[in-house]
Amino acid sequence: MKNHLDEQEAINLLKQKDISGLEFLAMRYQTKAIRAAYLIVRDPSLAEDVAQDAFIQVFHSIRGFDASRPFEPWFMRIVVNAAIKKAKKLSKQINFVDESEAFFESLISNFESAEEQVISLETKNQIWEAMRKLSPRQRAVIVQRYFLEMSEKEMAQESGAAAGTIKWLLSAARQKLKTLLAERSDE
Repeated sequence: MKNHLDEQEAINLLKQKDISGLEFLAMRYQTKAIRAAYLIVRDPSLAEDVAQDAFIQVFHSIRGFDASRPFEPWFMRIVVNAAIKKAKKLSKQINFVDESEAFFESLISNFESAEEQVISLETKNQIWEAMRKLSPRQRAVIVQRYFLEMSEKEMAQESGAAAGTIKWLLSAARQKLKTLLAERSDE
């Protein structure tokens, strides 16, 4: 791979079927892709598979990418859509098993006291349990908005959905999370 390659050069190389462009993009976006996929599919190895499949899809569909637009939102839409599809397929086959919560460990900062750590663990578990009860599409809009920090407008543009639909999905997902968390705190 070339030294000092930038994203635009990587995309141009990839459009010419030069794999070094994909290597650059994978190095830049792999961790974020895996994390986003994990939040939707809730399985570390499936999240890695989703991210890997997304990079393969990028390799095959990069010629259709409009290089005047930013790459990251386009790519993350591929990841999110693939994760939703995988989660829906799995939810029809098996119940999800929570194999790892390592990702959430990285989201919750270290606290000074043992009491704060216990509270943090309880909060994390409550949020995780509530997220598990959302549909894959609801989890996806939460991930896009709060993990990928996409605006509602960006989410609508990238998904091809109307802005009102995205607002409704996000509102419904937040309301369901709020309700689920309120139910948990009443227990």
